[in-house]
Parts: sequence; structure tokens; C-alpha cells
Amino acid sequence: MSVPSASFWRKLLAFSGPGYLVAVGYMDPGNWATGLGGGSAFGYQLLCVIVLSNLMAMFLQSLAIKLGIVTGLDLAQACRARYGNVTRVFLWVLCEIAIIACDLAELIGAAIALKLLFGIPLLVGVVLTGFEVLLVLALHERGMRKLEVLIIALIVVIAICFAVELALAQPSLAGIARGLVPSMEIVENPLMLYIAIGILGATVMPHNLYLHSSIVQTRRYGRTEAGLKEAIRFSVADIVIALSFAIFINASILILAAASFHGRGLSEVVGIEEAYRLLTPALGAGVASTLFAVALLASGQNSSITGTLAGQIVMEGFTDFRWPPWLRRLAARLLAMIPAMIAIAFYGEQGATSLLIFSQVMLSLQLPFAVYPLVRLTNSRALMGSFANRPVTMILAWSLTGLLVVLNAVLLLQSI
Repeated sequence: MSVPSASFWRKLLAFSGPGYLVAVGYMDPGNWATGLGGGSAFGYQLLCVIVLSNLMAMFLQSLAIKLGIVTGLDLAQACRARYGNVTRVFLWVLCEIAIIACDLAELIGAAIALKLLFGIPLLVGVVLTGFEVLLVLALHERGMRKLEVLIIALIVVIAICFAVELALAQPSLAGIARGLVPSMEIVENPLMLYIAIGILGATVMPHNLYLHSSIVQTRRYGRTEAGLKEAIRFSVADIVIALSFAIFINASILILAAASFHGRGLSEVVGIEEAYRLLTPALGAGVASTLFAVALLASGQNSSITGTLAGQIVMEGFTDFRWPPWLRRLAARLLAMIPAMIAIAFYGEQGATSLLIFSQVMLSLQLPFAVYPLVRLTNSRALMGSFANRPVTMILAWSLTGLLVVLNAVLLLQSI
């Protein structure tokens, strides 16, 4: 348990880690596809969507933290305990679809990076990335801390790469400031709305709510009311700091595309491979494309690791299956690898970026079905006791849920 006399910084360090495992899901290759598409097509206009999506993510992840710490159950386990069989299976299937869509983006993104850096064919790259993740997850058997250190190290690599890229791109500060202000054009322009909802789906990951409510319990804390409050406070600080990195990286992707492509008259939606080819001539620096690919590879690997962990947690929580750890990981990985390989074989390499954006829209469509039970469960005084959401939190939580439902309804109507 945490030591009451320990300093603030020691306690913050003790609770730091789970937030970073969750944060990598908010900076996966799906974010690259939507960020590059939004920045190249519309300049800085969708920057406000990235910032608002990450703030929404902080709030929702804080609810997941509270659920896990107070009840000792992750979101999947809580749904299995509180809902009937039909609802439970329905939510499980939807969550598995969301994880497959997310893993599809991560596998394709990492495979694209391997192709750009080493010339490895996309299909072979998917296989290599998928099984490499299983090897890395062996670290999990040696303790969560070792896995967290690896994740944080890769986040630092991504952040450094983008800091250098932005220094080379020299974006417009006035354009960035204007992009932080929401515009009605986002709703009125069908393509802009499609990419905006893709950004939302790429940012607020449904499976991260399940993942966070589980791994936050890896910390030791007192089961008294004071101990639970302290654990919640430091865990929320952990996710706020971690997601601040996600805001920087996601915003950097869009800003880089806006400055390098849109600002130079390349206003078509630019994909990942095209961005790699265009960055060096656009910025006049040979290292620009290499840094871009290195960051993409680190992002894909990071997100694949946490996506596989989330798959394990969801499968166990909803079904109570007790499989050996290696078998659970293999099953979770194959659920993503097989559709990714089929999709690449069907669409070809040219369709990979379109598939990435579509996968993020699919994630957005699944999001309300993860948010609704989370909000309802954390509102329950019977389950949460004195830690149940207060009226202001309830209003904000239901408002966000309603907003997600409306945005997805608009997207479906426009698609039809």
C-alpha cells in the first residue's frame, strides 16, 4: 500500500504508468491517417477537434479509473455482473469489433513503417508486427513496470521525432490559433465531418476504457475511503499527464500536414505513404521522412501491445474464460491479424490509408456502447457507494454520451 508519509512526488511516481499504457492508444496509426487527412485537406481547421477529443478522453478515462479502483472490477467484469446475458453478449461482440478495427489500424500502420524503412512487403510486415508484439508482451510476465518503461521510452521517441519535424516545418502560429476555435463548417462539410468523426474515433478508444479500469488496479492502495480517494486522485493525475503527450503528438501530426502539404497547395487528402514521400521535398531535409517512419513504427508497436492487452481483458471480463496467458494473447492477436491480412490482400497497398480512416470511423460508431455502460455504472450508488458520480459529473457524462450518439447518427445519415 502507499505510505501515508511518502512525498507527493513519490506517490505520483508510484501511480504513474497505467496512464501511459492507455495513452498510446490515443496516438496510434489511426490518428496518423485521420490527422494527415484532416491537415492536408483542411489545414489547421480540425485542430480544435483533436484538443476537444483528448479532453473528452481525459474525462471518460477518469470515470474508468474510479470504477476500477472503487469496485475492484474492470468495465467488462462490471457489465457481466450487472447486465443480463443478451446485453452482455451484445456489448462483448461490439467491443471485440472495436478492438479488431483498432488493431487493424495498428498492424497496418506498423507494416507501412517497415515497408518505408526496410522495403518489407505490407503483408509480410503485418505478420512480423503481429508476432513481434507477442514476444514483447512476454515482458508482462516479468512485471507491469518493465512493460510500462518500454511503452514510455517509445512515446519519448515519437515525441522527439515530431518536435524535430515541427521545427523543420515552421507552421503558422496564427493558423494554429485559428484552428483551436471550433467552426460550423466542420458540421456542414460532409468530408470534414467524416474526418472529424474519424479523429474522434481515433482519439477516444472504446477498448481503452476497459483496459484502464483493469490495469489501474495493479497499484497498491488502502481500501479505506481515504485510500481510495488518494488512489483516484493520483491515477487521474497520471492519465492527465500521459494524455497531454497524446495531445501534443496528435496535434503535431495535423499541424505537420497542414504546414507541409496544405500550406504548399497539396490540398488532397494525403495518406501515410504519400506523406513519407512528400515530406523530404516539402521540408527540404532528408531526415524528415526517416523520422516520420521511425515515429510511425514506434506508434504502431506501442498501440499493438496495449491493444492485445485490452483484448485479453475484454475476453476474460465478459466471458470469464480462464485460458493460459500465451493462448489468450495468441487468440487476441489472431482476431486482428487475420482480418488485416485479408483486408490488405483485398484492397491492396493503395487502399491501406482509406482502410485506416474507415477503421477509425468504425471505432467512433462503437464508442457510445462503451461509454453508456461506463456512465451508468459510475452513476450507480448501489455499486459505487459514496464514490458515485455527483450531479455535475452526471450531467457532463450524459451530455458527452448524447453528443457521441448525435455525431454518429449524423455520420450514418450522411453515409446513407
